[in-house]
Amino acid sequence: GGHYDPDYLVRTITSEGVTVLQAVPTLLERLAESEGFGGCVSLRRVYCGGEALRPRLVEKFKARLPGAELCNLYGPTEATIDATFRVCEPGLAATPIGRPVSNARAYVLDAGMRLLPAGVAGELYLGGECLARGYLNRAGLTAERFVPDPFSGEAGARLYRTGDVARWDAAGELEYLGRVDGQVKVRGYRIELGEVEAALLSHEGVRDAAVAAREGARGEMMLVAYVVAAEGAAEGGGAINAGELREHVRRVLPEYMTPSAFVQLDSLPLTPSGKVDRNALPAPDGAALDAARAYVAPRTPTEELLAGVWEHVLGRERVGRDDDFFLLGGHSLLAMQVIARIRDSFRVDLPVRVIFDSPTLAELSTRVETAMRSGAGLTAPPLLRRTEGEQSPLSYAQQRLWFLDQLQPGGNAYNLPAEMNLGDEVDANALAQALGEVVRRHEALRTTFALAGEEPVQLIHPPAPVEITLVDLSALGESERQAATQRLRDEHALRPFDLSAGPLLRAALVRLGGGRGHLFLLCLHHVVSDGWSMGVLLSETRRLYAEFRRGLPSPLPELQVQYADYAAWQRQWLRGEALAAELDHWKRALDGAPTLLELETDHPRKPSRAAGGAQAPVVFTEELSRSLREFGRREGATLFMTLMAGFHALLHRYTGQDDVLVGTPVAGRARVELEPLVGFFVNMLPVR
Repeated sequence: GGHYDPDYLVRTITSEGVTVLQAVPTLLERLAESEGFGGCVSLRRVYCGGEALRPRLVEKFKARLPGAELCNLYGPTEATIDATFRVCEPGLAATPIGRPVSNARAYVLDAGMRLLPAGVAGELYLGGECLARGYLNRAGLTAERFVPDPFSGEAGARLYRTGDVARWDAAGELEYLGRVDGQVKVRGYRIELGEVEAALLSHEGVRDAAVAAREGARGEMMLVAYVVAAEGAAEGGGAINAGELREHVRRVLPEYMTPSAFVQLDSLPLTPSGKVDRNALPAPDGAALDAARAYVAPRTPTEELLAGVWEHVLGRERVGRDDDFFLLGGHSLLAMQVIARIRDSFRVDLPVRVIFDSPTLAELSTRVETAMRSGAGLTAPPLLRRTEGEQSPLSYAQQRLWFLDQLQPGGNAYNLPAEMNLGDEVDANALAQALGEVVRRHEALRTTFALAGEEPVQLIHPPAPVEITLVDLSALGESERQAATQRLRDEHALRPFDLSAGPLLRAALVRLGGGRGHLFLLCLHHVVSDGWSMGVLLSETRRLYAEFRRGLPSPLPELQVQYADYAAWQRQWLRGEALAAELDHWKRALDGAPTLLELETDHPRKPSRAAGGAQAPVVFTEELSRSLREFGRREGATLFMTLMAGFHALLHRYTGQDDVLVGTPVAGRARVELEPLVGFFVNMLPVR
């Protein structure tokens, strides 16, 4: 329970001539910090287990006892405690757990129980003679955690699902990354919290660290890092420079895994068993570390207005004139929101790249004032509600998909599936009520398409209850349930929609059982939705469900405009000279561009495109990823831009063509009113 005197233990080890010690990392940390630990010369080997061994502790141990061997043991109780073994030396980048012991087997598998290659994280499964028989008088839990072994070839062989995330390194050693339930999704990316914590702990000024996904001021999920200063850093004043720490993380991890806020604590809160108590971690408000620069107040009216915009978009209490948008947690989607609010506040149109070129508040303020002096006002008319009863045209994006559907009806290429994991206890009525309220709020979800004369139009139907198909798989065994769940996913995602009859949204609630809760499946046609919209849909459904199951009313404000208003506005704006200017730009940009990518193939090119396709994952090493980020920074480019250039170069190598087009999707929501809407705004832009 943590109630021990490390100095007493050091004296005991020394006086008794102890040669082998087994300890949990928390105890070993305290021992290594004790003054007399370096004098324990009789200690030849230490076995460490029970919780994750931090790489920094290995460094500290070997510095105090260079002649002793430090062995890390891993294994849950269900696998007779110790199932893998590793002798640890300094210089580790992650928590090593080594190779399986004799008569034990270890596999890193994906959600479909398929083997994963080195470097790819997945759930760790253990097998062999070490496994327990199961849980006493708990047949359901035993069936869930102890599953048939598809790899051993032995009749009746089983694997234990540890619930831990691991990966194989290039040397064939296992690295522990965290718990499966420590995996979070932020801005569409699935993130292992253990990987981010390992990156923080590799900084010399950090003694301990924890990372959590917290809800920001505007309801979006964000990563928050909680750090404890190392002993030397604490003696030097104790404050850790957040800007320096953020840059350190960005050097070893992708941008999307960099925490948006940093909070320094004297110590991490622990549960009675010695684990980090994530529920007790404080909110990142006044405790958050300051950015790299000291706060300097805005000096001009423009800077004050911009500071208010940044505070709203980034969820910050205070923004100074020297603050950097990206060091405060900004990214490209938030940059679009800033540009939209600049349009509303200053009545000027600026491209998103301005924020990348001028990332500090003072620099951006100068760009805004320059645009205002040059008279570069708004080119588009205001977006207003259409007249009631007015016929609604299709947006240009919708017209593209409607045309393709007319050309090849009954396809499923533009289906957008999504899913949400819910707990064991689900109120199906409250869930249906929540989804029905989302459909009421967003006219796009009540839309079908028809011809009025020779032109397609949107038909917006009145609100109606939403049917959620209920499926119960709880009576199936583990392998049967996994197969049935995947079949349901596929059928739900691939069944075509009828754009003229609708509805263009369907939902199913799957009861999994065995402690796995429920799976809520959604699928929409792209003509009424996009990736951003799916985030809006899931977020509103989750929030409304929480309120409705408690008998409370909807907390969501009514929407200012609807998608049909946007479509009418777009048609009104993009005509005449405005449309001609846009068309002229793209005619010039694409003049003489190739219409085919002349890849060498082993079969003749088919006259029409088939619907089949596949994915080929490519995993970059940490060293290569770090080199790419550093190269991009030297060239003044983001990682996306660097990889896009690399992809162009690769296609040139394959084809020999000097002129290559690659499409990249953009969100298409350059106005504040469009941010909370469900609808089809995304656009594919060719990068030549």
